[in-house]
Amino acid sequence: MSQIRLKTPFEVERIRKAGRIAARVLRACKEAIEPNRTTAGELNALAERLVLEMGGFPAFKGYRLYPGVLCVSINEQIVHGLPDGRVIREGDIVSLDIGVFYEGFCCDTAITVIAGHTDYQRKRLVRYTEEALRVGIEHARPGNTTGDISYAIESYVKQGGFQPAQGLAGHGVGRFLHEMPDIPNWGMQPGKGVKLQPGMVLAIEPMIVMGSPEVEIADDHWAIITRDRKPAAHFEHTVLVTENGAEILTIE
Repeated sequence: MSQIRLKTPFEVERIRKAGRIAARVLRACKEAIEPNRTTAGELNALAERLVLEMGGFPAFKGYRLYPGVLCVSINEQIVHGLPDGRVIREGDIVSLDIGVFYEGFCCDTAITVIAGHTDYQRKRLVRYTEEALRVGIEHARPGNTTGDISYAIESYVKQGGFQPAQGLAGHGVGRFLHEMPDIPNWGMQPGKGVKLQPGMVLAIEPMIVMGSPEVEIADDHWAIITRDRKPAAHFEHTVLVTENGAEILTIE
């Protein structure tokens, strides 16, 4: 999609309903994670069952031939990890990413969970990434630009000694899973990019790494991983730009 289309109240309500479904699914998957027991495949099966039971439709399954409902990205996997038979181990950083359609409109949301106990620096990575999402959302208001969101995210995580993964970005969302505008997490300046207007629906998603920001594609041709194999974290909300700021749509 090359054109940005503002969403009507009718469309926003459907995205909001999709967002409620997605939020409930991620909460259930988070609660199901148990070190040395849960597999990525089990989480995917749980997600698919719950999405369908609640009247939604998986947005990821079949998208560009992706086989899963849920992306399960572990440790050095930043995004697009396949929900396969991997067992989740003690201390793993597990990112769960899901898209849901409801009556023709979709949302996109992600959380990162630590399985069991881990070290202090990994906990800081996850905390800074979640806080970076909050900071980015605070800048999603009329008169600001996509560059304001990007710069706020990058500046915040660098204060903690972390970096955004290069080449990865948030995006518009609504009738399609990926719409304009792109919202990079790195390399933008305040005031640059697309000016934000009420009615825009954006998927803001910091993808933050502990080491080098350089990335590569894994051998499975799906997961995007850190080149130095250091861990990453990912949080995402779909938000509506309103006259008064951003409303988060991917909450229960």
